[in-house]
Amino acid sequence: MANVGEINKLMKDIMGNFPFDNVGIEKAFKNSAVLNEKLLNVALEAAGKSTEISTDWAKNTFGKLQEMSVAKDDPADYAKAMTEFASTQAEVTAEKVTAFSEVAKKVQMETVEIMMSAGKNMSEEASEAVKKATKEVAATSKKVATVK
Repeated sequence: MANVGEINKLMKDIMGNFPFDNVGIEKAFKNSAVLNEKLLNVALEAAGKSTEISTDWAKNTFGKLQEMSVAKDDPADYAKAMTEFASTQAEVTAEKVTAFSEVAKKVQMETVEIMMSAGKNMSEEASEAVKKATKEVAATSKKVATVK
């Protein structure tokens, strides 16, 4: 049975033969953090604008409800107030839905731009890594060939 010292030496030898690119990992982590920051900024901006739209819509609705709830002398005035409220709400709803769709469209466009840029960067980095690995493998192969 092998002792712990022999196992440790064996593991060190094995891990020493598999080069580990700490710089590459660090670079990938930084790129990932930058990508996440950009995407989060897009999401937060959209959430802020959506909240503004919702708040404005609610304020408008409450104001119109307050106008509609005022006591009236003639029962026909209640029907007129309801009709005006419904008409106003239809217009406001169309405006707010359009505003929400504009926010969504902007988020989509910005996200696509960010992802395309990230994809391009990743492709370039992968190409560089493959070239580097190819050179290292070629150099190692030459060393092995000369040892035989």
